[in-house]
Amino acid sequence: MSIDIDKDRCIGAGQCALTAPKVFTQDDDGFSELLPDYEAAADGPTVKEAARACPVQAITVT
Repeated sequence: MSIDIDKDRCIGAGQCALTAPKVFTQDDDGFSELLPDYEAAADGPTVKEAARACPVQAITVT
């Protein structure tokens, strides 16, 4: 599974980190980023739900 975060589109709403906290976090500026060891948890349904929950569709899961 590949996860891409469009940093230009992200507004820092934090829905991804709330929905899939083992995959996403927020950086010091509040924008989404992947956790260093996210691959172990990336196969779960919460990742796709986090992408759907993003209000600006900044997350792509393929």
